[in-house]
Amino acid sequence: MPTAVEATGLSKSHGSVRVLDALDLRVAEGSVFALLGPNGAGKTTTVRILATLTAPDAGHARVAGHDIVAERSRVRRAISLTGQFAAVDETQTGAENLRTVARLSGLSRPAAARRAAELLERFGLADAGDRLTKTYSGGMRRRLDLAAGLVRDPGTTRVMFLDEPTTGLDPRSRQELWSAVRELSAAGTTVFLTTQYLEEADRLAGLITVLGKGRTLATGTPAALKSRYAGHRLDLVARDQEGYLRLTAAAPGRTATAAPAALSLGVPTDGSAAHVRELLDVLDPERRDIARFTLHTATLDDVFLALTDTSATNGGKEPSRV
Repeated sequence: MPTAVEATGLSKSHGSVRVLDALDLRVAEGSVFALLGPNGAGKTTTVRILATLTAPDAGHARVAGHDIVAERSRVRRAISLTGQFAAVDETQTGAENLRTVARLSGLSRPAAARRAAELLERFGLADAGDRLTKTYSGGMRRRLDLAAGLVRDPGTTRVMFLDEPTTGLDPRSRQELWSAVRELSAAGTTVFLTTQYLEEADRLAGLITVLGKGRTLATGTPAALKSRYAGHRLDLVARDQEGYLRLTAAAPGRTATAAPAALSLGVPTDGSAAHVRELLDVLDPERRDIARFTLHTATLDDVFLALTDTSATNGGKEPSRV
């Protein structure tokens, strides 16, 4: 498929800290792509480089078909960016903020007013639209900032960068943003998302890349990542200590997790009913040792924990706001 974002060997250092280390990315047009990673992994730096806010030390990238260094102005005309921190003018009302952004984006005065009203309603800010934004709560400012990022006609925005857009939002506002992301993708806009909410990436993204210390740890669809790095697990709780010892003896080489104090252990499974029955029969043929069991379905949380080592990445934190 045609690519909206393509990067090869992107590298960036801040002093002695290597933030990005030869990062490669390829994002298809019209898709929703999620970049995951612990704090300091390089997510925001990646967004800033691709959005032409900072230059890479090495490597190349094209966004919407334009080189991010040689054709920076063309890239900027083709993208929209909502950063980690709400950027609103406190001396204006919510409606004035949106109308200003709309006018700067090329909308006529009537069209800007209509678009501002539509977005205020969509993000639950209609009743506060005539209030100065300095009176807004943190969550309200975030919603207004997100609305500003959606002001432009989707037809003119080929790539939208959303850097941790739902941090601090209530569940209703988060759902509104998810709906907006799906609509943008359906209309052909590529959405490049960074997030700390793994459920968000699971629901929205067709492709995910997990970063660690500025390097790609894994790339794939949510289903492929869960299958490859997490899988399913059958969690068992023994009736007593003797039963626990028999279960562990019957599962040599199978055990994925073990908690002797809780008399519990987990064994890998493909998640099918046939395999679960087979495991139960093998581990407890006389049906006397297992008190209860649960089937643990793989999540992106499992993938994230399997791929990232917090202690290893914390030593290379990104500088504030980078």
